[in-house]
Amino acid sequence: MRDLRAASLVQSAFLEKCTEPRDILSAALADYGRLLETLYANGHYGGVIQIRIDGREAADLPLLTVPARIREIVITVNPGPVFQFGRTAISPLAPGTDLLPEFRIGQPARSVAIRDAVAGAVGNWRDAGHAKAKPVDQRIVADHVVNTLSTEIRLDPGPRIQFGDLIVATPSAVRAAKIKRIAGLPSGKVYSPEALARLVTRLRRTGAFSSVSLAEAEMLGVGNSMDINLTLADEKPRRFGFGAEVSSLEGLNVSGYWLHRNLFGGAERLRVESKVNNIRGQTNGIDYSLGVRIDFPAVFGPDTNVFATTSFEHLNEPDFVSDLVALGGGVVWHISDQLVAEAGGTFARSQTSDGLGARKFSLLTLPAALTLDRRDFPLDPTNGYFAKIEATPFLGMAGSASGARVYVDGRVYRGLGAQNGTVLAARLQFGSVAGTAITQVHPDFLFYSGGYGTVRGQPYKSLAVDLGGGIKIGGRSFLGVSLEARANVTKNIGAVAFFDAGYIGAESFFNGSGAWHSGAGLGLRYKTGIGPIRLDVAMPVGGNTGSGVQIYLGIGQTF
Repeated sequence: MRDLRAASLVQSAFLEKCTEPRDILSAALADYGRLLETLYANGHYGGVIQIRIDGREAADLPLLTVPARIREIVITVNPGPVFQFGRTAISPLAPGTDLLPEFRIGQPARSVAIRDAVAGAVGNWRDAGHAKAKPVDQRIVADHVVNTLSTEIRLDPGPRIQFGDLIVATPSAVRAAKIKRIAGLPSGKVYSPEALARLVTRLRRTGAFSSVSLAEAEMLGVGNSMDINLTLADEKPRRFGFGAEVSSLEGLNVSGYWLHRNLFGGAERLRVESKVNNIRGQTNGIDYSLGVRIDFPAVFGPDTNVFATTSFEHLNEPDFVSDLVALGGGVVWHISDQLVAEAGGTFARSQTSDGLGARKFSLLTLPAALTLDRRDFPLDPTNGYFAKIEATPFLGMAGSASGARVYVDGRVYRGLGAQNGTVLAARLQFGSVAGTAITQVHPDFLFYSGGYGTVRGQPYKSLAVDLGGGIKIGGRSFLGVSLEARANVTKNIGAVAFFDAGYIGAESFFNGSGAWHSGAGLGLRYKTGIGPIRLDVAMPVGGNTGSGVQIYLGIGQTF
């Protein structure tokens, strides 16, 4: 039986080529209990276990006289029949709840089913506000004549409890009052394990703490209130990092950041980030940017952050050159662990040169976004989905035009086979600019297709709108489709086949009057702790915007 082999310490010692007699004897003696627990876990309550060391039962060997050498160990297990549940009773149960299906008369009497049923019944009482619920008595009888197991367990739900105070039990560089505000313990409300889980998530989300743990007070206070003890360990206040991606056509992209996690003692996060793109690129000049952002947690409540940003950006794109300075701020609302909303305002001034000439823009933008992330592993998802909707109304000042930009990004993942060895991934992108003529929109608000992030195998931002006379600008409508099949070759190496397609149109909303192009290729992935290292080789398969093979190297899945 595979479970018995996995539980055996003697088997592990054999695989590790251990020959020390004392260690082998200790493993053999421990195996009696481990193998018996494994039999119980699988519903065998009449099993017989024999462990013989050089022909003698291990349990009979004198503990003070260890053999100088052990030549042979033979483990024999007769599991006996599988028992079934006869009587199953756990009482009292929380209102509106029932026993697990695995813990019913006639089901295999696995000990893990009993454990899970008790844990589930206690958990249901805790969900109902009875934090001190516990089992207080049990009667378990195995009938070896009919091979049944009867189980009766009595619970004590205890009183319905209210949250008391949050007690910060360890010193921290973050002020205690701010810690409590971020945590948001609902003092005076009925106890809820879900509320405690949200509390831990809020504190970890700040990035100011390396560990967060809670302990419920043993003694209850007045009115059955219960304090919660909080133990924290501060994260190192400063951190820096960098990243890089290489493309045969777009050149080298590098980025770096410096982060302070607790700027003023209230878990404020300051991030300074810089990027330099298209180094030695073949299609356009170098882009570079510098941005500063500071986040203030728990300003309007435990699930809201206020942020302020300032940035400078120089873009030397295939069809335009732009210098932009922006100053803004906003609010982030963590509606749930998976759903996040963001809204704010930004004032930006830009000087741009393109086929339409030199132009200046002064814009007040009101960006808003809603993100739903239900991926199992965001760095390398195998199941789930991701969706983000961005809407950015912009108000022109000093003669600039007004309008609105919308962008939608949806992704879905489906794992197939054992341990999700093959993953099918799909991505759909949609963009639209409305409210003003295409020639009056800031070039950075328009859409292009081609290169990493849209269509691999096609040159960077190669698909645009041709206004004639050699003038090309971005489109007001965009549609992007990406399909990938990801398969594990070994534990750390994976292979990918992909197809990308992109559409750009002059119209505000897709009507098919624009142009498509597409690309396809193969890739390799090497898994690391920070995400897979990515190598993609792609070539055009549709459209007239490019030719030849393109190579992309970076960190993380493409989407």
